[in-house]
Amino acid sequence: MEYGLIGLLVMAADVYAIVKAVSSGASTAAKVLWVLLILLLPVLGFIIWLIAGPKSSAAHI
Repeated sequence: MEYGLIGLLVMAADVYAIVKAVSSGASTAAKVLWVLLILLLPVLGFIIWLIAGPKSSAAHI
């Protein structure tokens, strides 16, 4: 039961990261690379995206 909950949390985090990466101001190539990283390495890709991912334009205020 707890593995299903963990999987659901990982999936929700990955969907959030993909949506934020695609809606960022980064180049198309960077967006594709971020999405591929998140899809291929769900947990590690999300952590890397949190640390080094493209930031939205609102974060520069």
